[in-house]
Amino acid sequence: MNRLRVAFVPGVTPDKWARVWRERHPRIRLELIPVEEEQQRAALDDGTADLVLARLPVDRERPTPLHCVVLYEEQPVVVAALDHFVAAADEVSTSDLADEQLVLPERSGWRPTADQLEFPDMSARDAVEVAAAGTGVVVLPMAVARLHHRKDVVHRPVVDLPPTRIALVWRIEDDGPVHQDFVGVTRGRRASSGRGN
Repeated sequence: MNRLRVAFVPGVTPDKWARVWRERHPRIRLELIPVEEEQQRAALDDGTADLVLARLPVDRERPTPLHCVVLYEEQPVVVAALDHFVAAADEVSTSDLADEQLVLPERSGWRPTADQLEFPDMSARDAVEVAAAGTGVVVLPMAVARLHHRKDVVHRPVVDLPPTRIALVWRIEDDGPVHQDFVGVTRGRRASSGRGN
């Protein structure tokens, strides 16, 4: 294998792992491929990527089984206009947001108790723009909120929503020493230790 293709979803920054990989494996070219979250599984299935830094959940069984190594968790945050009450808080809870309009469905399924308007499907970037206009709020993983940050919004942690998890996934049938070496890099293994070294 003379190249390794690693896809990553918005908000994930693979740079530190890429730097370590390139130091340890100068003969194996690392390609970093940005993909939208909706395409994270397809990037493996259609051969675009060898591994994906994905935001869970991912279907780990269909169409082929996947290995999955959870790397870290992301804090959910609410994004709102600068003049929204959350701007004055250090953190909020779902009960604080009970009367809000949720621009995008929240990942865990939580919904405010207030009757909700029907918002069209939109990207996280578009949802932040709608929140900036004061029409509603959006709950996103902190890394995604930072990626789409604007001067006219604030984001605050939502303390009682579950975190999202970032994982490295790859097809079991494609597993090999190069895949395991990259897992080692993401897990902080030294070059002289661990599997595949």
